Amino acid sequence: MSTGIGYVDDEQTHDSEDYQSRLNALYEKIHEAEHLEDILWQLEQDLLSILNAERMTIYRKDKEGREIVSWYRTGDELMEEIVLPLTPSSIAGFVAMSQQPVRIDDVYDAEFLLSLNDRLKFDYSYDRATGFLTTAMIVVPIKFKDTLLGVLQLINRQNGGSFTDREYEHSVEIAKVMGQKFRYDLKTTLGPFDLLIQDGKITLEQIEEYEEKAAADNLTVSYLLAKEGGVAAEDIGASLEQYYQVPFMKYDSEIIIDEEILENLNKSYLAGNCWVPLSFNSDKAVILIDDPNDSERIMDIQNVLTAATYEFLVGLKEDILLYLGFDLTGEEKGEEVAEREMGDILDELSGDELALLQEEGETDASGDISDPNSTGIVSLINRVIADAYDIDTSDIHIEPHKGKRQADVRVRVDGINRLMTHIPATHINAAIARIKVMANLDITEKRKPQDGKIACKLRGKAVELRIATLPTVNGESAVMRILAGGEKTLPFEALNLSWCNKDRCLELLTHPHGVFLVVGPTGSGKTTTLHAILGFLNTPERKIVTAEDPVEITQPGLQQVQVMPKIGYTFAAAIRAFLRCGPDIILIGEMRDHETAATGIEASLTGHLVLSTLHTNSAPETITRLLDMDLDPLNFADAFIGVLAQRLMRTLCKNCKEPYKPDQEELDKLIHYYGEDLFSELKIDTATHELMKPAGCDKCSGTGYAGRCGVHELLEATVEMKKLIAARAPVQELRNLALSQGMRTLQQDGILRIFNGVTDLPNYYRVAGGGH
Repeated sequence: MSTGIGYVDDEQTHDSEDYQSRLNALYEKIHEAEHLEDILWQLEQDLLSILNAERMTIYRKDKEGREIVSWYRTGDELMEEIVLPLTPSSIAGFVAMSQQPVRIDDVYDAEFLLSLNDRLKFDYSYDRATGFLTTAMIVVPIKFKDTLLGVLQLINRQNGGSFTDREYEHSVEIAKVMGQKFRYDLKTTLGPFDLLIQDGKITLEQIEEYEEKAAADNLTVSYLLAKEGGVAAEDIGASLEQYYQVPFMKYDSEIIIDEEILENLNKSYLAGNCWVPLSFNSDKAVILIDDPNDSERIMDIQNVLTAATYEFLVGLKEDILLYLGFDLTGEEKGEEVAEREMGDILDELSGDELALLQEEGETDASGDISDPNSTGIVSLINRVIADAYDIDTSDIHIEPHKGKRQADVRVRVDGINRLMTHIPATHINAAIARIKVMANLDITEKRKPQDGKIACKLRGKAVELRIATLPTVNGESAVMRILAGGEKTLPFEALNLSWCNKDRCLELLTHPHGVFLVVGPTGSGKTTTLHAILGFLNTPERKIVTAEDPVEITQPGLQQVQVMPKIGYTFAAAIRAFLRCGPDIILIGEMRDHETAATGIEASLTGHLVLSTLHTNSAPETITRLLDMDLDPLNFADAFIGVLAQRLMRTLCKNCKEPYKPDQEELDKLIHYYGEDLFSELKIDTATHELMKPAGCDKCSGTGYAGRCGVHELLEATVEMKKLIAARAPVQELRNLALSQGMRTLQQDGILRIFNGVTDLPNYYRVAGGGH
């Protein structure tokens, strides 16, 4: 049923007036049709000719928000319906989930597909069954405004080769026109509350008023619609369902979210991103989210929760927070906030100081005018801990100064220290004493360093802090390190290992016995990485025991032990005890001495997989450091599997980072740091590639950075490497061999993160230095 549009052969034809007029005629026919279904069969050849494609498939999203279903297809073979889940495991499913169009030159190029998403692959079963060979594709989401309605998939360019830029652009434009037509077929509304307006339950003016009030009072429009507008939750839900084209679900007090599902997730993260997994296993994840059109969050969800299929439901923000145990303000339900405001506390302390000066005259700034258990000091330390916890601080530093200068309270966020507040000089001794009281330390001993722990409850959550005091010339200082609280096990996928490390690392971890190490300086995330690895290895078939100091992260299925060197229960003693318990995998917190390292090597040689950490700067240095502990080089070479060295690098804020085109000088630096001879493996077109830079917004406190990612280097114990280890080869020889066998350094991994838009060059300098 062709309308006579001729065969389109090249880019020049695309640019012709004749071509444009035929394209406009196609648009007009689609617009004039009452339903797309009525006209599409007549336009099939026109579409294929204009877009220069051999075949075409149009998918529609199902009403349940679970999958896309083939609605129109060209080609005669195997014409049964195609049903694809909303997952990134298929090309059309990936486009539906990410809502981003893709152009693929060769669907059999597995490496390119993995560069788009690490779960993406091409299902070649259709080609195998029919003999049809799929090569190039353009796959475009069909949307109305921000709502996904379907997917347009073009297969194979008619005259072979790759689809052109112009063909890609026209595919995107035609998909937009189809989206407008789908919108009428599926009765999609213009906005989330349009159905309420159409049904006369609310006016447009009221919606606009509620939007302004919601923004000003940190509420939601749906909350105001129910509270002030008297609109029933069912009516709000029906309007959201019509707009988002997925089912609505309201809060049900009888539904209890399984705590095991949330065990490896941070509830504050879920509340901040406004989604909750109602159920989750390897086969299926059911997600309640307030905006199913937010493709970035949808892709984040599949990165955090790996399942074969996903089902998305739309819910009210207030209902999602209820499932997580929060109210609309972000506070946990039923919990009273005991901490007073910092300004009020410091005003009170200043008043104490003034009263003392009036009564007793000038006082030495080093004098202690307050009881460590007084209300003001207790409130001050509580507030400092609470504020630091709220901004994901790793360490709190309380540092006195000389004379009457007030003490600093600094916090480390994403590896960077920042000033949080000050403590009056007259109260610093009392503040340090209060911390000591909480940690059960000796408050009368001010000449020696002390360390201890504080276990407290903050907003219903157990929080543990490691305390270290240090006598300085200006008085005692204190550092409080906030531990993970035993509730955050990062999934292995969330480590974001680069393409050259992930598969090799997983392969090494399949060894039934041997020693695998994670190394780096203090605070580089070694424990987090090891527990992510244990989470991957943790199956009912394996018995896993750990010896740690301290136990920062807990996981169900692990037998975890806190070593206590003061009573002689060291890492080495724990390993010897473990061997009598028949474990498959042993985690040693740190190989810090000869006895621990030798015992760990012995355990691996007797059939156990041993994981541990070490404080070294690179993977090759780890080998020489262990040999310097006087280990038997032959035994160590036999046991050694591999070593993963890592650092943490600040990441650019996803909310505000901006693209820019680097100048030639910056590109030359990046290429030099990665290595001129290896840079081509990144397959980056430096003429067009854009990098990202920080901008600053409210979400990142104006810094332009939010969170951290790991940069890694993985050294594998090959046969040649084991020979060098047994011969006690110098570190440079080990390094050269590892590089020749495919190892990429921390610095090279950092450069890869820059080109991927995760971080920037100044941050790279901070972590990796200026070269490699």
